[in-house]
Amino acid sequence: MASSAVAKLNDVSKKNERDVGESLTRVATRRLRRDKITLLAIAVIAIITLMSAAAPIISNALNVSYTKTNAQETFLPPMTVTVEDGVTSTHVLGTDDLGRDVFSRLLYAGQVSLSVGFIAAVLSLTIGVTLGIFTGYYGGLADDFTNWVIATLTSIPSLFLLLIVAAVLQPTPTTLILVLGFLGWTGTTRLVRGETLSLREREYTISARAIGASDRRIMFNHILPNVFSVIVITLAIDIGALILAEAALSFLGLGIKPPIPSWGNMLTKSQEFFTRGPFLVWPPGIMIFLTVLCMYVIGDGVRDAFDPTSKDK
Repeated sequence: MASSAVAKLNDVSKKNERDVGESLTRVATRRLRRDKITLLAIAVIAIITLMSAAAPIISNALNVSYTKTNAQETFLPPMTVTVEDGVTSTHVLGTDDLGRDVFSRLLYAGQVSLSVGFIAAVLSLTIGVTLGIFTGYYGGLADDFTNWVIATLTSIPSLFLLLIVAAVLQPTPTTLILVLGFLGWTGTTRLVRGETLSLREREYTISARAIGASDRRIMFNHILPNVFSVIVITLAIDIGALILAEAALSFLGLGIKPPIPSWGNMLTKSQEFFTRGPFLVWPPGIMIFLTVLCMYVIGDGVRDAFDPTSKDK
């Protein structure tokens, strides 16, 4: 008993020494490697992204097209094989009301929906992080004005604001990215500003200022790396939220318009044929569900990994 207790104490002491000597990034990386749920979510997102990027290759291999219509092959069930002019086509998920291949459209729609989510999230994150660090570090009138703008925008329901902007502008992938990106930075700004207000009073920041470091160097070399975990978590969550926003706008008829496919407008269109082609509803719905769920799981896993107060098991 005594020897086992001593061995456990030695293991704990070695573990503590290792943790003290490691940076938070290395500790977080080790925690992520042990988090199987987060790794599974990352793998699912990677598979969805790679398959969407390889949409032309997969479509050519199956001899199908996401734009070609065929009035003789509408509402074909999944795993239907057709032959036309000696060419065999495999419709993995069947065809829609116009005879277009659902699987091919799903992959090309993934390119659109993921692009809207990723690019709009990066755009809003860039604006939010820049304003958050600047206003949090300097304060003053710039901080007051930014807070006033944030309070004004957040006082308006986000969906209502998106509906107004989407109704005014032509809903294309580019305009939707710009709209979602320029309207989604308020939460990021608040988070980064709060962290910056705390970090600017830390000892290393005060020391850097005392030895003559410029404000730009302090903000980008001392403050920005310390809000990196907040940035990564916010990015993961924003991507999922923006994909949901695109789907919601498409459901209301103000999203990306056909024939450009997106998961949102595919799901919206399929509800018209729920009784005749129920297999049209599941693919876009499952893709939206899986992508958003995985992004939230990744954000939660990264938050836990970068939490300095959590202990490794």
